[in-house]
Amino acid sequence: MATKFSKETYLYWYELMLLMRRFEEKAGQMYGMQKIRGFCHLYIGQEAVAAGCMTATTPDDIFITSYRDHALAIAKGISPKACMAELYAKITGCSKGKGGSMHFFGVEQRFFGGHGIVGAQIGTGAGLAFAEQYKGTDNAVLCFFGDGAARQGMLHETFNLAMLWKLPVVFICENNQYAMGTSVERTSNVLDIYKLADAYEMPGDQVDGMTPETVHEAVSRAVKRAREKGGPTLLEIKTYRYKGHSMSDPAKYRSKEEMEEYKLKDPVETTLHKLKENFGISDEEIETINDRVKHEVEEAVTFAEESPYPDDDEILKDIYAEDNYPFIMD
Repeated sequence: MATKFSKETYLYWYELMLLMRRFEEKAGQMYGMQKIRGFCHLYIGQEAVAAGCMTATTPDDIFITSYRDHALAIAKGISPKACMAELYAKITGCSKGKGGSMHFFGVEQRFFGGHGIVGAQIGTGAGLAFAEQYKGTDNAVLCFFGDGAARQGMLHETFNLAMLWKLPVVFICENNQYAMGTSVERTSNVLDIYKLADAYEMPGDQVDGMTPETVHEAVSRAVKRAREKGGPTLLEIKTYRYKGHSMSDPAKYRSKEEMEEYKLKDPVETTLHKLKENFGISDEEIETINDRVKHEVEEAVTFAEESPYPDDDEILKDIYAEDNYPFIMD
């Protein structure tokens, strides 16, 4: 079967999605063992969104997201070791052990959170886009939020200014259909979230989020518009999380039949199937990738286990900026 994407692209997607999946599974396991405390929101099932966004963007483009941030941080280039150490609250974590699950950060990787306040990243994402516009770059900002955050007033204020100033931002609603635990149908008269863009004459589209191909194509179009000074885009990417909202959520509000239906569309498994059917990849090649990912996740746990906790004098550090923000204004 012919495909517009190369074998190398599918291999990249598969290994990245598998790494995100195995990392999240291990994080859930360590949480159950009380090695990880506090809040913990897993991305299992949504991996195609992150993978498709990565191949549609450049390393200089900025990502900003909500508290469901582990997988996007890994996709953007923060090491699994630094991510796991952050979950363990260790000084070697990507936020020095101070942020925990909800507040991953990586300036070098152009990953600006991890935000615990629902919808806060929408306004901050537009602010980052304003900084890129001010500096005269052609970088785009991908601002991720969930269907629950689409109900926040911040979204409407931000959409208005983003369109007024034609900011280079792609607003990505990862619609996993349940917010914390309440379906979209029970929270809004507008069931197609992408239509919210119409009020601001912003381009909007609804995207299948269970395959990296469809995500890549939609994000590529939106990023191209942003780079060409065409302003923002709203993408409603329809996806599904296999786990509850957080580790404390048993997800009893959905049926087993619904879960099984979505597992037939599992992005990791469907991408693996395409590798075998379209490119004839062998079981041995797949096993090599699986082993590499397993080893990387195990190394991350060992690193987190052996890393020290922050010293007491760290508590007052990184609160105020001692000079300007070179990553934004230089």
